[in-house]
Amino acid sequence: MTALRLREVTAGYGKRPAVRDVTATVDGGGWFAIVGPNGAGKSTLLKAIAGLVGFQGSIAVHDREFSALSRRQRARELGYAPQDPLLPTGLTVTDYVLLGRTPHLGTLARESRADLSIVDDTLGRLDLRGLAARRLGTLSGGELQRAVLARVLAQRTRLLLLDEPTTGLDIGHAQALLDRLDRLRREDGTTVVTTLHDLTFAAQYADTLLLLDDGEVVASGPPGEVLTAERLRRHYAADVEILTTATGHPVVAPVRGQSAADPR
Repeated sequence: MTALRLREVTAGYGKRPAVRDVTATVDGGGWFAIVGPNGAGKSTLLKAIAGLVGFQGSIAVHDREFSALSRRQRARELGYAPQDPLLPTGLTVTDYVLLGRTPHLGTLARESRADLSIVDDTLGRLDLRGLAARRLGTLSGGELQRAVLARVLAQRTRLLLLDEPTTGLDIGHAQALLDRLDRLRREDGTTVVTTLHDLTFAAQYADTLLLLDDGEVVASGPPGEVLTAERLRRHYAADVEILTTATGHPVVAPVRGQSAADPR
């Protein structure tokens, strides 16, 4: 089943669109990563998919045109976590994660036992039960990122949109978060769409990469096909080598510039 389909999507805030004519298809249960240099339009494209930015073209979620869905229906179809979410630091982790159940509640309705059970299960799966009563303002960066992911997972949607989920995390915490996300994706059959700055992480976890530059698609496909040294030199102005792990995944290794190596 197709989880997400984009056809000639153009989106942005001003007169000049930030992304132009993006066409892509994401299979159900896959991991699709949007990559590109700073200012390429990655976050704008993700916001357009989430319905937070106006767009032209067509976006369909699980074969339903997004424009035909109500806000509540959209919230039940996909979960979105921005790069810098507004966090009510006085809320406990449990209360924050409960916000993910809002699309499933009626007007003025309170959460049910089923909602509380879903939240407890989500906390357990992300190893947050021990922090359930802690206030968000007391958490470390890695703990906060897990809490944000838990809120989105509590929506119980089939499609997750995550904008730079590893922002501010060191390599160990970033790897742990992505490993958890990958495990949950496989267990639940959830489709994951992320933006990622780290190209090696993107290549390790995503099935398909969409490379944007200046708002336009310059490459799309498996990581090994998209990430070439020549392409990264052209679009990132970076000198790199593409290495390969024992499991066959690409690794993007920066190459020290000649000017830095020359003591003169």
